[in-house]
Amino acid sequence: MLHNIPNKTYLTEAQLPDYWYNLRADMPPHAPFLNPGTGALLTPEEAMAVFCEESVRQEFNNTDRYISIPGAVMDYYRMYRPSPLQRAYALEKALDTPARIYYKFEGNNTSGSHKLNSAVPQAYFAKQQGLTTLTTETGAGQWGTALSMAAAYFGLKLRVYMVKVSAEQKPYRREIIRTFGAQVIASPSDTTAIGRKLLGEDPNSGGSLGCAISEAVEDAVTSENTRYVLGSVLDHVLLHQAIIGSEAKRAMELLEETPDIVIGCAGGGSNLGGIISEYMADKLQGKPAPYFIAVEPASCPSLTRGTYAYDFCDTGRVTPLAKMYTLGSGFRPSPIHAGGLRYHGMSPVLSKLYHDGQLDEARSYRQTDVFKAAKLFANAEGTLPAPESSHAIAAAIEEAVKCRESGQSKVILFNLTGTGYFDMLAYQQFNDGTLVDYVPTDEDIAAGVAGLKDIPGNK
Repeated sequence: MLHNIPNKTYLTEAQLPDYWYNLRADMPPHAPFLNPGTGALLTPEEAMAVFCEESVRQEFNNTDRYISIPGAVMDYYRMYRPSPLQRAYALEKALDTPARIYYKFEGNNTSGSHKLNSAVPQAYFAKQQGLTTLTTETGAGQWGTALSMAAAYFGLKLRVYMVKVSAEQKPYRREIIRTFGAQVIASPSDTTAIGRKLLGEDPNSGGSLGCAISEAVEDAVTSENTRYVLGSVLDHVLLHQAIIGSEAKRAMELLEETPDIVIGCAGGGSNLGGIISEYMADKLQGKPAPYFIAVEPASCPSLTRGTYAYDFCDTGRVTPLAKMYTLGSGFRPSPIHAGGLRYHGMSPVLSKLYHDGQLDEARSYRQTDVFKAAKLFANAEGTLPAPESSHAIAAAIEEAVKCRESGQSKVILFNLTGTGYFDMLAYQQFNDGTLVDYVPTDEDIAAGVAGLKDIPGNK
C-alpha cells in the first residue's frame, strides 16, 4: 500500500533540540515543596542534601522557558536521538478508522524506554559535582536500567532499589542493570532501617515505588559522597522529558499535521509530561491546542480517584511534601505488571494542570483491557509494547473507534515510551487467561487518604 505520508519520520541530527522546554515558565506555579520535618518551605540548600545541586537548581527554576542542554549530554543524546515519530497505518486499518494515529517511539535504546532522557543529565550533574555514588528506585526496571547505563558512562557507582514484585517478575531486566555495573536490591530490604520496619509490618510485602524511594533516600543521606536520583514525579525530571514533546511537535510540523488529541500514560508523570510539553505551552499561551488525556491503571488511580493535597512522596515519609493528586503515601498498590505506574501520587506539575483544567481528562483502565490493546497493537504494528505505554495505546484505540463511529477524522498522538520484551510473564498470563484485574474499593481509597488531614499544608 502506498502512502503520501511515510511510516516513520525522523528529525535530522541538526534538528535535534538543544534545549529543554520548561513548562513551568508558562503556567501558574504549583504549590511549593515543604520540609517534611518542619512544614516550612523547602529551601534549595535542604534539597541539595539529597539531590544533585544542578538538579535542585532546575527544580526551583520557574522562570527560564528554555534551558540549554550541556554538550556532554547532547553527545550522549545523539547516540539514540532524535527518536522516530511513527504513523500507525496498520493499526488504523485493523480498527477501520478514519483517524490518523501517530506515536512517538522512545524504545530505540538499550534501556528500552524514555527514561534515559533524564538519567543521562542527572548522572552528568553528579559527575560534575564530584560525587562517586548514586542511589535510586525502580519499578518496572526501565529507570534502573537507564540510570545504570548513564552511571556506567560517567564512571559512577549505583545502587538500585527495585520494587520486589518487579524484581521477581522481571529477572532479565534486573540482570541488564547488573550488567552495567549497578547493584540491585529488592525492596523492601533489610539493608535500611525503613526497609526493616516495613518488612516487620508485612514480611510478604511485594513493595511499591514509594517504599523503594524511601530506602534509596535513606541510603543516599547516610552514605558518603552519595546523592539520590529520581526518575519521575519531580519538576526537573519532567523538564528533561520535555525533549519528547519538542521533537514530536517538530516532526508533526514537517508532516503538516496537528494533533487533535495527545495521550500519555500516567504513573509519576514523566511519560505524560514529556509528550504534552510544547503542545501544552500552546494552550497556556492561548493558542489552539490538542485535547490532553492522561491514562492510569485502575489499580492505582491517583488522578481519577485520588485527593489533591500535600503528601509525602515516599512510604517512609522522609521525602519533601508535595501538593499532588495522591492515594496516600501508605497506599499499597496491587501487584500489576505495569510496575512503572504503581505509584501513589502524581507529578506536582501535572497535578496542578489537571486541577486547573488545563490537562483535559484522566481515565483509568483495568489490566486485562490494557493487555488486549497491547496485543492488538503488537499484531498490527509489529512492536511489543510495555504494559505502562499500553495504557496510552488503549486510550488511542478507544478514541480511534469513536472516530469510526462518528465518521470524524481526528489526528491522535500518543507516547510509546517502552518495549515489552522483559514483560513476558505478563504476556504469558494474559495469553493463558490467568491475568487478574485489581481495583481498590472505596474503602481502600478512603483508608489511604485518611491521614492527609494531619500533614502540614493540609491543616
